[in-house]
Amino acid sequence: MDIIRLKELCKQSAIKWSAHCLERMQERDISRDDVKNCIMNGEIIEDYPTDYPHPSCLIYGYTLSGKVLHVVAGMDHTSVYIITAYFPSSEKFQEDLKTRRER
Repeated sequence: MDIIRLKELCKQSAIKWSAHCLERMQERDISRDDVKNCIMNGEIIEDYPTDYPHPSCLIYGYTLSGKVLHVVAGMDHTSVYIITAYFPSSEKFQEDLKTRRER
């Protein structure tokens, strides 16, 4: 995945939000602006090129208030698809909240 292209699409507001994703974001108190901030200022920490229906990735970034945030996003030629957004835990990620723990 190309973070530059993700950012370009985000700037153009070419973002598709599923009802399921928006529901989970509301439960977790994550705003659309938090997700956009994560994409615009974040970095890709995992790549999922074979995901269907679009290749996707895990983005590490921050909310507007500075909390670490993970966003899973897919992309095609015209849109970014927000799959989910969550606050990472040290149970699943190492202290840097970027590296997955071994299972």
